[in-house]
Amino acid sequence: MATWLIALLSFGYLLLLFAVAYWGEWRARQGRSLLNRSYMYALSLAVYCTAWTYYGSVGRAAEGGLTFLTTYIGPTLAMPLWWMVMHKIVRISKVRHINTLADFVSARYGKSVSIGALVTLICAFGITPYIALQIKAISNSFLILTEGVVEAAAAGQQVALLEDTAFYLTLGLALFIILFGTTNISNDERHEGMVTAIVFESIIKLVAFVLVGIFVTYGLFGGWQPLFKQAAEIPELAQNFTFRTEEHLEWFFLNLAAAMAVWFLPRQFQVAVVENTQERHLKRAVWLFPLYLLVINLFVLPIAFGGRLFFGAGSPVDADTYVLSIPQAAGYPALALFAYVGGFSAATSMIIVSTISLSTMLSNNLIMPILVSKVVLPKQDSRRWRTVLIYTRRLSVLVVLLLAYLYFELVGKDFSLVSIGLISFVAVSQFAPAVIGGIYWKQGTRVGASLGLLIGIGIWAWVLVLPTLVSPEALVLFSWLRPESFTGLAGLSSISSALFWSLSGNVLGYYVGSVLSRQGRKERHEAELFVNIYKYSTSYEQSVIWKAKAYMPDLRSLLSNFLGDERANQLLESFAQQHNIDLESAPVDTRLISYAEKILAGTIGAASARIMINSVVDEADIGRAEIVDILKESQQLVYLNRELSRKSKALEVASQELQRNDRLKNEFISTVTHELKTPITSIRAFSEILHDNPDLEEDEKKQFLHTIIKETERMERLILSVLDLERFESGKQLLHFQTIQLNDLIRESAASMRQVFQEKGVQLLMHLDPNLPRIEADADRMQQVILNLLSNALKFCPAVRGRVIIYATYDLINRHVQIDIEDNGKGIPEGSKELIFDKFFQVENQTIRKPQGSGLGLAICRNIITHHKGKIWVQVSQPGRTVLSFRLPFSPQKKEPKPADSVE
Repeated sequence: MATWLIALLSFGYLLLLFAVAYWGEWRARQGRSLLNRSYMYALSLAVYCTAWTYYGSVGRAAEGGLTFLTTYIGPTLAMPLWWMVMHKIVRISKVRHINTLADFVSARYGKSVSIGALVTLICAFGITPYIALQIKAISNSFLILTEGVVEAAAAGQQVALLEDTAFYLTLGLALFIILFGTTNISNDERHEGMVTAIVFESIIKLVAFVLVGIFVTYGLFGGWQPLFKQAAEIPELAQNFTFRTEEHLEWFFLNLAAAMAVWFLPRQFQVAVVENTQERHLKRAVWLFPLYLLVINLFVLPIAFGGRLFFGAGSPVDADTYVLSIPQAAGYPALALFAYVGGFSAATSMIIVSTISLSTMLSNNLIMPILVSKVVLPKQDSRRWRTVLIYTRRLSVLVVLLLAYLYFELVGKDFSLVSIGLISFVAVSQFAPAVIGGIYWKQGTRVGASLGLLIGIGIWAWVLVLPTLVSPEALVLFSWLRPESFTGLAGLSSISSALFWSLSGNVLGYYVGSVLSRQGRKERHEAELFVNIYKYSTSYEQSVIWKAKAYMPDLRSLLSNFLGDERANQLLESFAQQHNIDLESAPVDTRLISYAEKILAGTIGAASARIMINSVVDEADIGRAEIVDILKESQQLVYLNRELSRKSKALEVASQELQRNDRLKNEFISTVTHELKTPITSIRAFSEILHDNPDLEEDEKKQFLHTIIKETERMERLILSVLDLERFESGKQLLHFQTIQLNDLIRESAASMRQVFQEKGVQLLMHLDPNLPRIEADADRMQQVILNLLSNALKFCPAVRGRVIIYATYDLINRHVQIDIEDNGKGIPEGSKELIFDKFFQVENQTIRKPQGSGLGLAICRNIITHHKGKIWVQVSQPGRTVLSFRLPFSPQKKEPKPADSVE
């Protein structure tokens, strides 16, 4: 086929990925995220199936028999245990705002910079060859389509840099990752577009592989039975597929390597942990992901057998390329092109996710700790800090991909897809002791984890990596340390030998190092939190035992440096409301310091966050004896302090109550007098007209009487609203709390007002999360809030193309539900955002002479929400888009509702 056609197809597919990713981002911004569905989560896990699965499994089946199945049997058998371990890892990561494997290990072992850097380097050295493997697969498939099957097998692959399609592919993927993988520097906002593209690619590669399998099985050989019958007549194939008893250890270790890989590959951590939106998705992934593995492997053997039969013995065609070579050589170019797209999808999905994960690790655990410890920029310069962080990650993306391309050019072309992939599997298996031990064994220490990792990765490098870089002759002097010397067990390959010895040394080093070393205070605290995460997951800040002092301006400025002023203020105010903390106090509450560190860790990593927090916090360690003294003193003084605090609060409340009542009395008299004057004047004027003009026409009398009635009703509503507000502010209003579902109240309110909306020509839409938790609230009062907000939105909506949208969402970590009501009116002036919730305040509507309403609706809403321990505010206000929001807490003890059938 023409080179320009394949290049155009590759470029067009990348553009399609851009479109899919943009669509995913757009839906997320509209509040209709695709990633809230469990099957999408399971499909994203299929990033595990790379070009190795798509091409390499067929090659391995053709050359080595059934051992290719270990790559998929291992993860399948490990799924029940995977759910238990991964559920705990996901919970820890959500609570601690962890977004990479290196951050996870670093946070567990006292937020250590050194161990985070060690994990990052292991990932970089272990995964970069794996990324190079994907570039190799795409390069080989491109060559097959452009040069032909036999010609490609015989042709040399050394081409000039500017003529190398693999180089341009690398740059194209770098651009895609930079646009969709490095935009959000905080893990509060996930990579919606990127994950949507990964799910799309998971579907494409599955469909393409199955179609090729059906073509080979039924199109070329007439079905499974004829194909397998012909394959059985080839002695070499029959011998390869004879299972030998001595291979049971080989199978065990290969299955173990695959099981560890599905846990600890950086790309798997990214999609399984960081991109997880709901923990319940893990349960469905336990069977959906193995089902995907089963389906994509159904035709591996038919394609492997078909390739050997089709090309014959002694053919130069590489078995790794059978998926593409068979339809190309058989004269089916359209199927060959689709097979190429499938392999392209398998390779690019792995490259995208792995590069994002590695670039984040490099930024958070290597570059940022150096920058923040050296303080190369002023901490007050928030824009420059954010710019440095973003461009650091973008530069890391480019470096990772260029290193992978360089490895492909210099080393990777001489090795099979399977060999490179298995080397990476053994590398990431080294994280098992530090991670699994860290979440189940409190005594694990940073020294033990570091020692285990160094021993394990050292054996891995010597047994598996060095032979790929140095000729066998160079190792003659070290014959006693050559890879085969590490087997010790008959029949094991170098891969299984390396896994056995490296993991054995790793576990031993982890245990001995942990037993012989002592944990610091930070390590003890993190060990307690990680092991008992389900105990502390809702309020872990209270578990912090330390002495620290910081001031609010410093803490706010630090968060603003990396999150921006608006986001930093929003997070701080939310925490202050939830924990009843005064943000203006000096020094600030210790829990707030811990919370700020957790938020910062989600952006720059646990180690860097610790460094930055220490730069604004004066912290003193508490020794064991000091802790005992504090506890003794607390026991002696707790009763006295409690009594004094109670009496002091009672006096303070009484004083505030007297002052407030006096103020409310004066406000009540002045505001009611002013507001009642207008309707009374109108009633009197029209009554005098009726009295003085008995000969008025009947229609005029009815019109005047109608006006009098309307003004009377207006007075009644005003009086009731004022009294209602006065009861709230004086504390006399009684609320009847019960368990309610806000979605039901929203639907009822919308139904009652739908006719009014239709009469004005305004569209009313709802996007309600079907899993919205129930809350404890007064149903009537909450409905009053919703109706008031809908009326307010309708009031300022344009009559033509007006639109009001209601959103209902919830935050599982911070335990609150949030209702947003958006309209496309003229917006609220900047200086009026807080004032609109004051009594009798009205924003002037320039299209009418007099403001509409009494100005009490939003004031009543604020009182109702406040009495429910919630918050109401103007989230967005600009011409054409205004969003008023309120949030209410929900109890973690309540069972969450079952998913509904659909979202409105």
